[in-house]
Amino acid sequence: MSDVRRLLEIMARLRDPQDGCPWDLEQTPESIAPHTIEEAYEVDDAIRRGDAEALRDELGDLLLQVVFQARLAEEAGQFDFGGVVEAISEKLVRRHPHVFGEARIESARAQTDAWERQKSEERAQRGEKSLADGIPLALPALARARKLLGRAARAGLDASLAEISEQRLAEQLAALSAALRAGDRERGEADLGELLLSLAAFARSHELDPETALRDAVMGFEARLRRLERERGSGS
Repeated sequence: MSDVRRLLEIMARLRDPQDGCPWDLEQTPESIAPHTIEEAYEVDDAIRRGDAEALRDELGDLLLQVVFQARLAEEAGQFDFGGVVEAISEKLVRRHPHVFGEARIESARAQTDAWERQKSEERAQRGEKSLADGIPLALPALARARKLLGRAARAGLDASLAEISEQRLAEQLAALSAALRAGDRERGEADLGELLLSLAAFARSHELDPETALRDAVMGFEARLRRLERERGSGS
């Protein structure tokens, strides 16, 4: 029995109406979706820490989420795990014609451009009419902003965010400060949102990932906080 087949059979047993696990039997696609997001972040955390053993475990937890969702879909008569594997296999072949076909792509940048063109064609085939279609609302705000800004830039839309100057950032920060001094909390929040969006656009134009940058900065702050806590404890 293959490792994957064993995992699928374990999942089927957990969902068995007679002898399965009560918790697993209560779950729905909606109830386990937050766990999928959490597991993806834990995979990212293990990678950032360079912990190969933790990464192996977290990838297993993430794979469980895929298997679980596929099992629920199979029970609903929609698709099964095999359909998931077939779909991603076909997509990988379709999006790499330079590997599995006769197309020639000379660089990673050219591959990215070709990939984006193909994804745009696929969105059109699915009937998506807006560039914003298909970008999950559940994405962290900075990550979603980066995707939206990238699509807009490739389509030649919203030139106001295509090139964000340092002067414009300074002006927006000044507007935010003025709103806060005036005690206008609602305006301050709106100005803060515009400033963050401009910062995301500024980062994208310089090939930086704002979500990664903020996450790294928060991790750096966390490390400093832990160090200060240890120093305070040792000094008491």
